[in-house]
Amino acid sequence: MSKFGVMVMGPAGAGKSTFSSALITHLQLNRRSCFYVNLDPAAEHFDHAPDLDIKDLISLEDVMEEMGMGPNGGLVYCFEFLLDNLDFLSEALDGLTEEYLIIFDMPGQIELYTHIPILPTLCKFLSQPGALDIRLCAAYLLEATFVVDRAKFFSGTLSAMSAMMLLEVPHLNILSKMDLVKDQVRKRDIKRFLTPDASLLDDDPAVAPPTQIAPGDGPAAHLPKGKEDTDVDDGADGYADPSERRSVMRGTSFKRLNRAVAELIESFSMVNYLRLDSSDEDSVGAILSYIDDCIQYHEAQEPKEMKDDEFEEAAEE
Repeated sequence: MSKFGVMVMGPAGAGKSTFSSALITHLQLNRRSCFYVNLDPAAEHFDHAPDLDIKDLISLEDVMEEMGMGPNGGLVYCFEFLLDNLDFLSEALDGLTEEYLIIFDMPGQIELYTHIPILPTLCKFLSQPGALDIRLCAAYLLEATFVVDRAKFFSGTLSAMSAMMLLEVPHLNILSKMDLVKDQVRKRDIKRFLTPDASLLDDDPAVAPPTQIAPGDGPAAHLPKGKEDTDVDDGADGYADPSERRSVMRGTSFKRLNRAVAELIESFSMVNYLRLDSSDEDSVGAILSYIDDCIQYHEAQEPKEMKDDEFEEAAEE
């Protein structure tokens, strides 16, 4: 009998725990069963108490204190320890029925989703037929405020695509915290980010035209006379000062790098975003409908038999 689950993941500060909490609340209001699994060994505060907490097995604080590791190395150690003790998960999840939605709240360290083969091993264990047999869906959250800075947006999108390719499970990409950009970005402009392409770099507000920079400000002040209004070349001439953010943002190498990343993402054509406002119940419900569709939740549900008194009332009508 299959089980159903969603792994809520993404970079730190993307709103994973907030979304998990909102999702649990929505499920409870709609009388659906859920099982909340916290897999962040550094998490301390929860709106809903986890039904299973990795800190009951190992915590990041203990690892850092006893092993002398930093936060990133300690987190990797925690997950390696989890993989050596997978019965911690199987014993807790084995008895769940198909009516439950298992919510895995993941940590925010990006290396877990990009190049370390820990999560793929975990996903294969959870979804392996004959064992737990969980139909998994990954929900990758990216903060919507990233759209204000195109370089940051494409960097986050590249991480999302990397996670898609690494995990090899049904995948949803979500722009979270939409309520924070309602007054900054028009709805019409937001739609352009839902399917990322390189044309978004053509009108990047973070890259100010040279004419908007005051004379004598930035690296252009050190250029030979007559070259102040040209793009800063941070190549062999070395005019760009890497300590100045505006200088780097205007550098030709930085522009070429962003263009290459954007074109790579566009060429794969794998990433599309959904919009999420965790404070809006309709928005959370819409995301849940996509999750249910990915894991085919409703297709596995059998019609519930009516109680005798309900059946008699229906017959009389």
